[in-house]
Amino acid sequence: TEIRDRLKKPYWDQTLQIRNALKLGASVEEVSDITKVDPWFLHQIKQLVDVEETIRAKTLAEMDAEFMRSVKRYGFSDIQISFLVSGDVTEKVVRDHRKEQGVVPSFLVVDTCAGEFPAQTPYFYSSYESENESVVSDRKKVIILGSGPNRIGQGIEFDYSCVHAVLASKHLGYETIMINCNPETVSTDFDIADKLYFEPVFWERVLDVIEFEKPYGVIVQMGGQTALKLSQFLDEEGIRILGTSADDMDLAEDRGRFSGMLEEMGIPFPPYGTATSVAEAIQAAESIGYPILIRPSYVLGGQGMRIAINKEEVEQYVNDIWKLMPNNKILLDLFLENGIEMDVDSVCDGEDVWITGMMQHIEPAGVHSGDSTAVLPPFSMPDEILEAVEEYAIRIALRLNVIGLVNIQVVIKDDVVYVIEANPRASRTVPFVAKATGIPISNIATQVMLGKKISYFRDRGDLESNLTGFAIKEPVFSWDKFPEVAKELGPEMKSTGESIAFIDELTDEHFSRPYEMRNLYLSK
Repeated sequence: TEIRDRLKKPYWDQTLQIRNALKLGASVEEVSDITKVDPWFLHQIKQLVDVEETIRAKTLAEMDAEFMRSVKRYGFSDIQISFLVSGDVTEKVVRDHRKEQGVVPSFLVVDTCAGEFPAQTPYFYSSYESENESVVSDRKKVIILGSGPNRIGQGIEFDYSCVHAVLASKHLGYETIMINCNPETVSTDFDIADKLYFEPVFWERVLDVIEFEKPYGVIVQMGGQTALKLSQFLDEEGIRILGTSADDMDLAEDRGRFSGMLEEMGIPFPPYGTATSVAEAIQAAESIGYPILIRPSYVLGGQGMRIAINKEEVEQYVNDIWKLMPNNKILLDLFLENGIEMDVDSVCDGEDVWITGMMQHIEPAGVHSGDSTAVLPPFSMPDEILEAVEEYAIRIALRLNVIGLVNIQVVIKDDVVYVIEANPRASRTVPFVAKATGIPISNIATQVMLGKKISYFRDRGDLESNLTGFAIKEPVFSWDKFPEVAKELGPEMKSTGESIAFIDELTDEHFSRPYEMRNLYLSK
């Protein structure tokens, strides 16, 4: 009944619910009648469900080369196969078994000429159908991982950094290889990188390309959280990560480890807790106090974040998170009400730190940084606060052994600077700061990842900002396209873009208007 009700409206998970209905025995005709989806498409999904059931009836040893190749042609990933086959099997075991049987993907040229004449573009996709059309050179290679499909919270801002990473790597003489699957981005233009693999930023597919091309190293810092999540897998396989190490990135991403580090360094941070059950979450919230910020770990764009004011809301929000992200670790932080938030973007070479920009948010703390109106440089902070923020940013970057980019978010309340988090990657504010100052930050950061020192760029005068007055990052919202979405701002990102305004005085309406309205659309 629940699946039938879910199918009546086209929700985001409709394809999955169609699969569930067919798996439970519903006919193609019945599903078509409810969803109004053409039966032709439903028969394709039914075919996948049938293959799924065939896999379930086998052990991995029973999957010979012919059957394995057939399954891979249907699009089943190694991790799906490991879940479906009988017995306790890991993704790696499936991959090893598949490779032993000689079932590996080939890479074919995307036909950009519609068959009129042979395509020459270095633009490839994987297939289990035929022979390789991608020729591996003997040049030293760098792979740049993109950010995958555009969505709220992870959009074109990261593609900007990916493109500059490609340009910088080319400048230093490397063959550049881009892995991304979004045709709307500049990084997937066929003439940006030396080679483009149009593949999902998904571990199996990324490893396929790495094993085929054998690069010198992989850049994960530019593709947002999607690329960053793969750093642990790369590290386990012994693949060189260019820039900050996987362990140091995990030190920044793991809330427990990061807070322990801040405590050692004597840097203030809000009281926090972690939970893997509703009971643990309620216990942590009661201990920390309210209001409390609840969020899943390892997400971007504030996905699933909520502010709770009692234990009933804690229970509701935690359950809501686990519906979308099962088994995700829950993080709970004391919400610093009426605090002022700041973003700090930096580049570090392991010895020297360059603060590229410090931005002050106009809206109070609690509004996601992607939705806030940010001002560069800060417009109302006393010098002693700015000095403390800069000191913390430098110390944290050096302690995390950052090689490349790092973004640090802080909240100032009652003249105390609290560090909220550090993101060891390109942030969504990097393009804004780069355009505001006229400095190609992502390009310089990539060269730092590949061995250049900050002093080299400083001595050349490359780090000198040409910003006069203030630059304002203004979020763009698509409320008209999403009429059922509440027009309120909170810790979960809702903006779909941003613009930049240059002003000389704070009396300009680009500043005065959002400043006057800064509390108007705050969610409760």
